[in-house]
Amino acid sequence: MTSSPEERLAELGLSVPSVVPPVAAYVPAVRSGSHVFTAGQLPLRDGELIATGKVGDAVSVEEATECAQQCALNAIAAVKSVVGDLASIRRIVKAVVFVASAPDFTGQPGVANGASELLGEVFGDAGVHARSAVGVAVLPLDAPVEVELVVEVS
Repeated sequence: MTSSPEERLAELGLSVPSVVPPVAAYVPAVRSGSHVFTAGQLPLRDGELIATGKVGDAVSVEEATECAQQCALNAIAAVKSVVGDLASIRRIVKAVVFVASAPDFTGQPGVANGASELLGEVFGDAGVHARSAVGVAVLPLDAPVEVELVVEVS
């Protein structure tokens, strides 16, 4: 890939959003050596959750997948706030995707693909990562999805 991560986002009709301010006592991302660890990112867009509730109940799989993508965008913004330039990202090492799930919902991996596929499109081979997709009873602010990343940087 010869274009920058921001150019690839633009080709997808997306851009790096402003960093989401913390909703409690933490920072959006921390660098330790050559790795950046993001806090869990919620599907906030322009200061509002784009959906609330449980996936498989009030939130459809399609809505949850869009939420996972927004969470990934917010995580990218958190990383950029620490490193300054997305071109310094060498690899997305790991994504952890939490899905607030109705009791019988088992499609967490499909929802998590919203984040994983975006990371692959934006960072190419460097966006291919290890991942956990975990169903949980509830997330902060009744968000349906939360994503955190571990990123290697130069």
